[in-house]
Amino acid sequence: MAFINQLHQQLGLMSWPLIICSIITLAIWLERGLTLLWISLRGEQEKRRLRSQGNTYPGKDEKAPASVMLQGCRLLIQHQECSKAIREDLAAVWLQQQRRRLHAGLRVLTLVGVISPLLGLLGTVLGLIEMFRSIGESGGPVTPALLADGLGLAMSTTAAGLLIALPAIAGAQLFGLWADRLLDRLTHELNRCNLHLEGLGLGGRS
Repeated sequence: MAFINQLHQQLGLMSWPLIICSIITLAIWLERGLTLLWISLRGEQEKRRLRSQGNTYPGKDEKAPASVMLQGCRLLIQHQECSKAIREDLAAVWLQQQRRRLHAGLRVLTLVGVISPLLGLLGTVLGLIEMFRSIGESGGPVTPALLADGLGLAMSTTAAGLLIALPAIAGAQLFGLWADRLLDRLTHELNRCNLHLEGLGLGGRS
């Protein structure tokens, strides 16, 4: 609680908006980082297992797999009687759902990155207003001590806004690139699974 009071003294009226932005940034960083890391590691583990077993995909009656990659493959296997074009359409719809899921929260992170510097700038303006008000009420000579509080508030809010905006914008971009890379891997694996099913269908008709 003492830390919150200290922040409020340093940041003034913009303390709570900036604190909320920092909490949102930290929460999305942790959630997206752990989620994408789990999907990436689990997918690589399942891919190595599939290659070691000669691309033996799970059957349609098996329980739902834990990894996202095998969930997509299982969807195709459940519709292996359909034509290749239909399976490709199903895969495209499923990949679009995964895209929304992997990019969840990134727009909020970008929004925080845009708003935080503006909140800092507003705090700067309020700090300068407070400084000039103090000068006007003093009626005496302007001293460094008289200017210190207003300028300190102005600089603190600007720095706080930038410190929040940098990890927010960087996180949105980095997590977006990570998610796109995972989607490329999912697309590649679904194509392999679809070709595998197509080969089984041709073998069954020959």
